Amino acid sequence: MSPLPGWAAGLGLQPHPEGGWFVETYRHGSTFTPPGYDGPRAYATGILFLLMPGEESRWHRVTSDELWLHHRGGPLALTLGGSDESPAAATTFTLGADYAGGQVAQALVPGGHWQAARPAGDEPVLVGCIVTPGFDFADFTLLPE
Repeated sequence: MSPLPGWAAGLGLQPHPEGGWFVETYRHGSTFTPPGYDGPRAYATGILFLLMPGEESRWHRVTSDELWLHHRGGPLALTLGGSDESPAAATTFTLGADYAGGQVAQALVPGGHWQAARPAGDEPVLVGCIVTPGFDFADFTLLPE
């Protein structure tokens, strides 16, 4: 694995279980218990998430909707694999700054859908992820390797 880029040094990133690096940057102060959840959740949460070239965010799903936003670096391939028991037919969005070339600034992963991501080039990529209802590891499923 490559060392983190210098511009990421002050972000406080830690390894994420799915791969890559993250830091929680926002957690709404109020909670509620949404239907289908096992307890209270924050209204919303936010993280910064960094993937280095050669790293990937392994197939996983979150009960809540997750909005990915491109912040810095190269493009990111975000693949959605449906909501069955395991990833199926995939749709890939490329998050990045080349809007004329078909890249998008943000993409939504609907709650319960499988997702995986990797840099689509040879640069690190920094994204933000907003989850609502807020993220809780109780709502996180990582596909076994």
